[in-house]
Amino acid sequence: MESLLLPLRVLALLAVAAATHLLVVLIRRTAARFARRPHREHRKLRSIVTVLTSAIVFMLYFFVFGLILREFGVSLTAYLASASVLGLAIGFGSQGIVQDVVTGLTLIFSDLIDVGDLVEISGQAGVVRSISMRFVELENALGATVFIPNRTIYNVVNYPSGYVRCLVDVTLLGDAAAKDAMQETTARLMTGFHEQFPGILITPPSIEGRHRVASGKEFLRLKFRIWPNRGGPIESAFVQELVATLKRAHEDYQPWMVAVTYEIEARTTRPQNSLLWPLKARRARAAPERTPRPASSAAKATEKR
Repeated sequence: MESLLLPLRVLALLAVAAATHLLVVLIRRTAARFARRPHREHRKLRSIVTVLTSAIVFMLYFFVFGLILREFGVSLTAYLASASVLGLAIGFGSQGIVQDVVTGLTLIFSDLIDVGDLVEISGQAGVVRSISMRFVELENALGATVFIPNRTIYNVVNYPSGYVRCLVDVTLLGDAAAKDAMQETTARLMTGFHEQFPGILITPPSIEGRHRVASGKEFLRLKFRIWPNRGGPIESAFVQELVATLKRAHEDYQPWMVAVTYEIEARTTRPQNSLLWPLKARRARAAPERTPRPASSAAKATEKR
């Protein structure tokens, strides 16, 4: 009788293991399908889903392995106790794993990064694809996947716009017809640069129009939306080709007439938004007005003289 039950037990164990594996595959595919949602309001939920998926998969495999051991005569109590002792022993020897888990949870619930953000972590720039219990997965500008252990994350740079904006200001010279010709030439070179270096650009470049400053100088502003730390070809190849092309039409055109910057719009300082501003304002209102001191007798004598 026991000889007949043994094959049935083996088949049951294999069926449980297969069912568990299929369940894990289903959970991972569902999480991956949810992670591909482009909506920004789902980013935080996608980050939490990646961590929960890792935890659920671990618990499923842990529970099924215990059931299999029970069929071989190992009690679940002894299995859980040995797992606790073994986990404690391993914990002392692998504190880095604990740091990975704690740091991963901190990244998610402190709103530092979410899935889909363009970030720069530990010198690596890319789009966050997943945040697991041990690693942050990035996809960089080269299309490579970069795995960063959570415990090695010391500083995080988040680009909320999803790109780095590179502005190129091209000074326009001559009359209206000459300026129109320079703008047409610049637009043609900008399009050619995009065709030659599509990998550094997140979206196609655009012309932001003409601008005139108080000194009378008029310039044409171009906007390049690029990956972090990928502005080298713009500063070198594009600027040099543009200056050389414009110099053939205007001999007095100089390299300094094309400026490359990475700043955002002009900032305005508003001290009233400071945390100390209300306190300073109340002190200023409460302070009594100072009346001018009367001149001393010596000073009056001097004035009379």
